[in-house]
Amino acid sequence: MKKFEADLTNAVWRRSGGSAQPGAAAVEVALLDGGVAVRDSRKPDGDVLFFTPDEWDAFVGGAKDGEFDL
Repeated sequence: MKKFEADLTNAVWRRSGGSAQPGAAAVEVALLDGGVAVRDSRKPDGDVLFFTPDEWDAFVGGAKDGEFDL
């Protein structure tokens, strides 16, 4: 696995409007040059996952198609 590092200093983190309650746990995403970063809103200084544009497109497409429905 290739480790991707990015400067997240100026990253604009977004979350779903459905999880806008103060203190609610949410997944946050930031669009970067060359990919997408994902983090846990409750641990903003914690680990960050990085996805290439193709990986992110595959994930979003799978979510829209119901691939992850339980």
